[in-house]
Amino acid sequence: MSLFNYIKRKLKKKSIKKTFKEYSYEIKDFQVPQFGHIRYAQWLHPLEKPKKISIENINFYKSITTKNSFIIDIGAHTGDTTIPMSLAVGKQGKVLAIEPNPYVFKILKKNTELNPKTTAIIPECFAVTEKEGTFVFNYSDASFCNGGFLSQIQKKEHKHNYTLEVQGKNLNNYLTQKYITELQQLSLIKIDAEGYDKEILKTIPDILNTYKPALMVECYRYLDQGERNDLFDTLSNHGYLIFSIENFETLDTLKEIKQEDMMHKKHFEILALHQTKKDHYKFLN
Repeated sequence: MSLFNYIKRKLKKKSIKKTFKEYSYEIKDFQVPQFGHIRYAQWLHPLEKPKKISIENINFYKSITTKNSFIIDIGAHTGDTTIPMSLAVGKQGKVLAIEPNPYVFKILKKNTELNPKTTAIIPECFAVTEKEGTFVFNYSDASFCNGGFLSQIQKKEHKHNYTLEVQGKNLNNYLTQKYITELQQLSLIKIDAEGYDKEILKTIPDILNTYKPALMVECYRYLDQGERNDLFDTLSNHGYLIFSIENFETLDTLKEIKQEDMMHKKHFEILALHQTKKDHYKFLN
């Protein structure tokens, strides 16, 4: 690449980051073994990476859930994790997909409608917070592609300079009021909240202690050692075994970790499994 083209691309990316635009979607088609034709609405935001629906991803979710069970996807974004989750638990199962960003939520909602014969997804637009109300999220671009509730991280670290007001709800109250029957079949909670994961976990202690679902969270790149240790302790104190994993398509990289391992990588995914349910997961035996 010539220096001129490099500079041109950098300037274009800078312009995209600074200028608000609401982006639509493009329908992508995937032929997935065992499931056939699966459709996905790819968000056309230029900073959004292309997504795919694969049998490997579906099989991963099958390995940590049970058929016809209930999954909660917090920070569902456009639904790229939600769809394979729903395919994994089947049409008689259910996935609650929660996304606070109203611009992204439009794409998520479309994705919940594209595969009615094979998925059962309920989309909700709110942030999971301790108290009900309006909250300010920080994003890295003016069109709100990537961001979250970054109040615990210094601005000079995350550099997310664009703000968006979102509605927050207490998840424990919401679930016990609307999904008390589904909670009996809760098998998995996934949280992708840009470093706010542990604060969300702290709002649902009764749900963790009662139903003991598998947990997917991330150790966010900008968390300091104290925040990382707190995340580990939050999981461990609820009786969870904690594993690092490179991606959610294969269990080959699964590795149990201790608190001292939380600083070994800048950013990594975590799968936490309750120690009383070890026998439920075949890959641990």
